[in-house]
Amino acid sequence: MSITSALNSALTGLTATSRQADAVSSNVANATTPGYARRSVSLSALSLGGSGQGVRVVGITRHADLYLINDRRGAQAAAGESATKAGFLSRLESIIGTTETLGSLVSRVNTLDATLLEAASHPESEARLSAAVTAARALATGLNDASDAVQAERLKAEKAIASAVESLNSSLQQVQELNRMIASHSGSGRDASALMDQRQQVIDSIASIVPVKEMARDGNQVALITAGGAVLLDSSAPTIGFTEVNTIVPEMTQASGGLYGLTINGKPMATSGSASMILGGELGALFAVRDELAVEGQAMLDAMARDLVERFSAAGLDPTLIAGAPGLFTDGGLAFDPADEIGLASRITLNAAVDPRQGGDVSKLRDGLGAVTTGPVGNSTLLNALSSAVNSSRTIASPIPGGTRSLAGLASAILSRTSSQRVTQETEQTYTAARYTALSDIEAASGVNTDEELQSLLVIEKNYAANARVIQVVDEMIKTLLGL
Repeated sequence: MSITSALNSALTGLTATSRQADAVSSNVANATTPGYARRSVSLSALSLGGSGQGVRVVGITRHADLYLINDRRGAQAAAGESATKAGFLSRLESIIGTTETLGSLVSRVNTLDATLLEAASHPESEARLSAAVTAARALATGLNDASDAVQAERLKAEKAIASAVESLNSSLQQVQELNRMIASHSGSGRDASALMDQRQQVIDSIASIVPVKEMARDGNQVALITAGGAVLLDSSAPTIGFTEVNTIVPEMTQASGGLYGLTINGKPMATSGSASMILGGELGALFAVRDELAVEGQAMLDAMARDLVERFSAAGLDPTLIAGAPGLFTDGGLAFDPADEIGLASRITLNAAVDPRQGGDVSKLRDGLGAVTTGPVGNSTLLNALSSAVNSSRTIASPIPGGTRSLAGLASAILSRTSSQRVTQETEQTYTAARYTALSDIEAASGVNTDEELQSLLVIEKNYAANARVIQVVDEMIKTLLGL
């Protein structure tokens, strides 16, 4: 080997170790940076004319376990889905109110029952009649408020869907642009690792909205496929469409045309059921809240409202009422039509005949809603009948929650059903969150290990010193030759 070859070899060694030191410093500095993948310098022997000429830096290798990342993203999406559903069910339980909660539907029913009994014991007491009327009005108002709160939750989900779709489209465009830049860098031999880190962060944000799997493509580009099989990105990103509405009422559904689903490049995409390709993430959960969970919650409130109306308008309960006339509770002031049950909880009102706020007289709670003259003040027959109506078991006409129950039993059944769903979903949330945490920890453990990096740095330091020593020796040899 000539002196020149020795000098060149040492110089390539210095270059290689410098690049290695740079990679190690970057690894240590970004050990906790989300989306960062450990780098290493790939080296190969450099030869010229069959003789060694030192070492050549092939490039920077970015170490990322795509299978582990895809599993972690799936867990991330599942955790987001269960958290969204559990959060809604917890709020729905609060809307209905627990048995201990003042103002809950169960407590309002119990108050109505108690005040009717007290009024029946002293039918001549206007104060007790007024208390019973107030309790009846409070129960109707409680159903109104609960229904409004459920629709507010649907509207909240609607706005969250619009925001998620906007974020999804923006993120897909970012990944598309990063794909282009990475391919350009890779094609020209430049290091694209930083761009790939940035792309991973963006894809992670997509995974919280829709569960996606990343698939490698030529030129270090990637394609994104949802767990349901929808292509979100392959060369170019599609446009996810969604039309937001500003008001939601119980009657509005996708089937009725009042609410909208998703489109992909203008083509409708299912948002529920086995045909849906977006299930498993936050976006799918938001559609489930808007179109399934909240609709079921509204249906339970409507079932209670219907039972309440029908209990107090049963034939023979109030002899002063003509056939078809509304009883103590009305559908917006009118008789209830069984074909128009949806949204009844938002429309139910106290009969104006007994409501002083609507110009009525509380004595008609004792004398009869259709009474034209004041009856005996000591007659408690109707009040006893109304009290019995609260506690009698009757078949629930609506499919939710079904069964034969008293009014208090129906309110408790609705609360029990909601609480059971909430507990089940919170259990699922605990599991999915734990799985996501575990996979995140595994991913972090397979990433940058600062102890190993510092050990590598010691080796790099020794290699750098050795190459520097070679240059120093070559320098001394050249000086010796020049001094001859």
